[in-house]
Amino acid sequence: MRRLIAQDARQSLAAHVAARGEEIRAKYGPRIGWTELQRILQDRSCVRYPCEIVFDAAPLQPGEFAWPEPKGPKPEDGFTMYVHPLFMTQLDAVPYLVLYQLVLVNYGPFASPDDAETFGAAALGLSKDDYYAALCELADQVA
Repeated sequence: MRRLIAQDARQSLAAHVAARGEEIRAKYGPRIGWTELQRILQDRSCVRYPCEIVFDAAPLQPGEFAWPEPKGPKPEDGFTMYVHPLFMTQLDAVPYLVLYQLVLVNYGPFASPDDAETFGAAALGLSKDDYYAALCELADQVA
């Protein structure tokens, strides 16, 4: 019974994540670049808690391209989205990186990498395979 409940919850979250990504694309697309990303981060219907981007690799793990760090003990305190400074000169790539990490801001530890791929792909209007391939290419730059 618990397994069925967990499976239902996982499916529900996956559907919700996909729908949110599609809503972002409908509202801010069809092309989401740096300017649109800034507007998305200010929109509480898209990003549940305040989130600012800082280009700094110090808080990142080796090979990591971005990570949302809580600013305080409560999610309402907001997040700093650390993005590897390598991408300061590739601002059109930053939405790919940040959208992937936004599921952690919006859903916390319940979000899986699969949810992140679903969300980012839907927001950018890509297939999950194409989005994943793009993320891998970007991550390879950091590695």
